[in-house]
Amino acid sequence: MNTDIYKTIKSRILSLEYTPGSILNEKVLANEFGVSRTPLRNVLNQLESDKLIRVIPRTGILVTEIQFEQIMNTFQVRLGIEKMIGSLAAENINDEHCQLLSRLHSECEKLFLIKDKFRLMSIDREMRAILNDCTNNPVLRDISEYLYDHTVRLWCVVLEKGGWEEEVQSLMDDIDQTFEVLNSQKNKLGELRRELLIQHIERIRTKFLGVMHK
Repeated sequence: MNTDIYKTIKSRILSLEYTPGSILNEKVLANEFGVSRTPLRNVLNQLESDKLIRVIPRTGILVTEIQFEQIMNTFQVRLGIEKMIGSLAAENINDEHCQLLSRLHSECEKLFLIKDKFRLMSIDREMRAILNDCTNNPVLRDISEYLYDHTVRLWCVVLEKGGWEEEVQSLMDDIDQTFEVLNSQKNKLGELRRELLIQHIERIRTKFLGVMHK
């Protein structure tokens, strides 16, 4: 499978560049990426397995809709995973990881002045990748990334509708509090990560429902 094409299309879906419910054209995509339909179909098969698209014969490629209830169920699973990640990461995190987190904090602070949704999403994903790496557990990492991919579009909807500074501040607070616990009570990192995710869920849930009722 061509991983570059896979990552590009997947990123467009998760960032809402390809909006939920939209129809993509296989021939147009093949032309854009300069490949025949066979390697493209390998990518599409994986994206369909990921439940991000549905290939509909004689119609096209349907970007799956955002299913609010399903995302809430996925968040429920993430709560347990997040606590496990925090607990394992606390045992293995080192100075290099902390430097990477510090750099992300500085990058995040710049976004108060420059509204860049893609960079904010990237910082959030990079922070989680650092913690996932600290677990030294590739199975847990893969599960975490899969679940994250199936909830992040809801956050994107919220970002599209406003409240930019609150979301930037929330991510900065996330990094700050993680640092604070790492420097004082490492054994509490798992519970902190779970609590931060609960706050994130409640915030975007409230905002999303507010958007839907307007």
